[in-house]
Amino acid sequence: MTELTVYLVRHGQTYFNRYNRMQGWADSPLTEQGILDAEKVGQRLAKIKFNHAYCSDTGRARSTARVILKANTVSGLTEPEDTPFFREEFYGYFEGMNSPEAWYMTGAPHGSKTYADIISDYSIDASKNFMKQADPFHDAENSTEYWNRLLLGFDMVRRENPAGTKVLLVSHGTTTRSIVGKFGAGQYDLTESPRNGSVTKLILQASEIKIAYYNRIDEGPLE
Repeated sequence: MTELTVYLVRHGQTYFNRYNRMQGWADSPLTEQGILDAEKVGQRLAKIKFNHAYCSDTGRARSTARVILKANTVSGLTEPEDTPFFREEFYGYFEGMNSPEAWYMTGAPHGSKTYADIISDYSIDASKNFMKQADPFHDAENSTEYWNRLLLGFDMVRRENPAGTKVLLVSHGTTTRSIVGKFGAGQYDLTESPRNGSVTKLILQASEIKIAYYNRIDEGPLE
């Protein structure tokens, strides 16, 4: 079976992360802790030879990917290829808002007061649909819009990388949870957010994605 391996990394901590604000297409720089997050995951991935490195077209993902590649001398890659396909979910009107407030406004009409409640009571895809409904401009991405974009990214990765190779992909927290929610067969606790600098390993097949592990932050080299 044709397959390749994707090491999906959540970017390092940003100022919006630190202040617990909604950060989808909005962007903010890495904090000092965020740079340390990137350096730590770079060391854990330093021995893996990547065929290609991708990141979302946000400064936080690009900065994280560059730090990882600086530590990864075995690949000979110096710059990631950035792409909007792996950009975070677009939160529309709620971009930059206090996160608990935004999720309360999104979920309360459906009886769920927090993001974790929405995931537990409904699903991650439902959270996207609820947010678009709650957005007074209806600019936030619903689940169909989101997956139409993201799956184009995985099609691109399949086209550009031969079977058996390994790929670095630096993306975002909700995107990581969404991928694991869609393809993880219910094996993972998605109420737990992937941590900044964590690694989720994906096995990309011709028409399917398998989850090898989720939200790994442990010390030492990763395989």
